[in-house]
Amino acid sequence: MSSTPIYVGVDVGASRTKAAVLDADKRLIGYAVRKSGTDFNATAENCLNAALQMADVSADRIKNAFSTGYGRKNVGIASDMRTEIGCHAKGCFHYFPQAISIIDIGGQDNKIIKLDENGRRLNFKMNRKCAAGTGAFLEEMASRLDIAIEKMDNLARQSQEMVKLGSYCTVFSGTEVLQYIRSGIKVADIIKGLFFSVIKRVMEMDSLTDTVVMTGGVVAHNPYLVTMTEEIIGRKILVAEHPQLTGAIGAALFAMENN
Repeated sequence: MSSTPIYVGVDVGASRTKAAVLDADKRLIGYAVRKSGTDFNATAENCLNAALQMADVSADRIKNAFSTGYGRKNVGIASDMRTEIGCHAKGCFHYFPQAISIIDIGGQDNKIIKLDENGRRLNFKMNRKCAAGTGAFLEEMASRLDIAIEKMDNLARQSQEMVKLGSYCTVFSGTEVLQYIRSGIKVADIIKGLFFSVIKRVMEMDSLTDTVVMTGGVVAHNPYLVTMTEEIIGRKILVAEHPQLTGAIGAALFAMENN
């Protein structure tokens, strides 16, 4: 087995923890995603072990490891940490090295990050401290509709007559959803309306440059959100192969640069 070094990034989000393992050529060779739970350090260790197993490498090959995300201070293996803004920017620019606007839709927050052609951050915007327009919002609405969240993307694609929600508040949206159900509105049309509310909420945060990248766990599991956003802005959107991992990949790239 080769003894070449590997680099690790661990992104501990409020909902999910992601681990990425890169080789010396910046190639993703292993990764894992786990529910974050209440013990962030234990989850990070379990996630990393699974990623190392996928990469078929041992932990003693780790040259350096960085952490990011909501629970970045709770990753014992990390030698240092970076913000999720910096890591998502780093990870996305790795795949798309050009001037871009990044839309990151996560479990608990949304971000728009703008980079210049050299990958330098121009500015960023985050949503207010509200779950509306995030993965948590869709999970709550799936519960109200009594369906598995994994089925939302396929159902939204089946919609023939999307409904538009008047409120962006999770609580008030839940009331609207119940009213639509009682009125006999098709579930597919309600879900597409929920997707539209997520997109509109994000796009009201900031303007977008010509080239847009979408990333995050919500995008990974609901790619129809990308299609709907493309229809709204009238142009193609770029998506990395593993959009849920861009933060972890960015952390691993920082680890590589600072070993």
